[in-house]
Amino acid sequence: MDVVERVNTIGLRVALALPPRVQRVLAGRRVVVDGAPLAVDTQLMLRMQRLVREPGAETLPIPDGRRAVRRHARMAAGHQPVGAVRDLTVAGLPARLYTPSLSRGPLLVFFHGGGFMYGDLESHDAPCRHLAEQSGVRVLAIDYRLGPERPFPAAYDDAVAAYRWVVEHADDLDVDRARLAVGGDSAGANLAIGVAIEAARAGLPLAFQLLVYPVTDAVRDTASARLFADGFYLTKAFMDLAGECYVGDTDPRDPRVSPAYADLPPGLAPAYVATAGFDPLRDEGEAFAGRLAEAGVPVELRRYDDQIHGFFNVVGVGRSARAANAEIAAALRAGLARR
Repeated sequence: MDVVERVNTIGLRVALALPPRVQRVLAGRRVVVDGAPLAVDTQLMLRMQRLVREPGAETLPIPDGRRAVRRHARMAAGHQPVGAVRDLTVAGLPARLYTPSLSRGPLLVFFHGGGFMYGDLESHDAPCRHLAEQSGVRVLAIDYRLGPERPFPAAYDDAVAAYRWVVEHADDLDVDRARLAVGGDSAGANLAIGVAIEAARAGLPLAFQLLVYPVTDAVRDTASARLFADGFYLTKAFMDLAGECYVGDTDPRDPRVSPAYADLPPGLAPAYVATAGFDPLRDEGEAFAGRLAEAGVPVELRRYDDQIHGFFNVVGVGRSARAANAEIAAALRAGLARR
């Protein structure tokens, strides 16, 4: 962390620890879109990002954009204690296992977000620590291949291979096969859905899906995609670049790219779907939750009305995003509780 990043991080933490009434003054005029107000601490965070001229990752060359994503993650990470952390290799891929202080035995196989072109074990280290410690569930994060160097279907293939490896090595990991889950945020949630569908088709054990603002439809013809195309962290430019880097010339309706178009097999695991009110992906995530319900899959849909895309990484500053993440951890704990 360089001097500028350190100063900006301290400033962010101080500002987001101020009383809400003070934050309201600093954040400026209240932002209300589609009938919902943006959380005041989130509005202040976005305003500070503009003031310090922090560039969006999508505006930079890919290597610089990846560094920017890691920088953004560090600034919002804080210190997240967890029982133990161990790096290992899963299906030939770098991975990281987070064991909470009070482990209850189940395991979540986690895939990070980042538009299939950004993100890694470091960008999502803090939220994985937080999720493991708060839920009591071990979290195994997978560092899958990214575009544009490795476009579709590399990430999908890696995700499926990683989950099969976990099932095959459950005894080595001391994992209860009856209490396995898959999950992720954004692009990672898309991969988790693909794994869940493949697990149901192949008869692999899977107890739960944790889907945080999932990418489900690369066509993206929704009201939320138009409403929040710019100004709320995830932008249309970012999503267009992700499509170029990962999807390329592939049919965007390929169900491995867009599970909105997949035939949902019987036996799909129950799901918790979290969406954000100020997120271009809001409507497609909620539409997919509806498809799951129509298919008879037990599903809980929770919209965090005042949040933006990316709140899953905001575990070290502010109040509203951390409260949302505490709920998500509770949902994971409940989803893998002993029956």
